[in-house]
Amino acid sequence: MDLPELIDRCLAKPGCEETTPFGPEVLVYKVGGRMFALTDPAEFPPRINLKCDPDRAVGLREEFDAITPGYHMNKRHWNTLVLDGSVPADLIAELLDHSYELVVASLPRAKRPG
Repeated sequence: MDLPELIDRCLAKPGCEETTPFGPEVLVYKVGGRMFALTDPAEFPPRINLKCDPDRAVGLREEFDAITPGYHMNKRHWNTLVLDGSVPADLIAELLDHSYELVVASLPRAKRPG
C-alpha cells in the first residue's frame, strides 16, 4: 500500500479532517480534534505514524523491521510504519483502522462521528 492510498483511506473515515499544525509539510489526520495519523509526504521512503494499543505495538515492532516506535511521538502508544513494501497492505489498512478506532473510542460521545 502506498502513501496516496493511505491518505485516501484516512480522508474516507467519518469525521476525518486533514490539518497541518506542525507546518505545511506534515499532514495530520484527526477525528473529533484528536490525531490518529500523521505523515510527511516528502519523506522517502514514505512513513506514517499510527496510534496503536501498547501491547500490540511491541509485538508488531518485534515482527517487522519497518514498524518502529513512533518518531517524535509517545513511543508507548504510537508506531511509525515505513512503507517500503515489507509490511503487508492488509495489515497496514488494519493498523490505520485500529488507530482511528482507538481515537474514536476515547472521544466523548458528543464528539464521535455518526
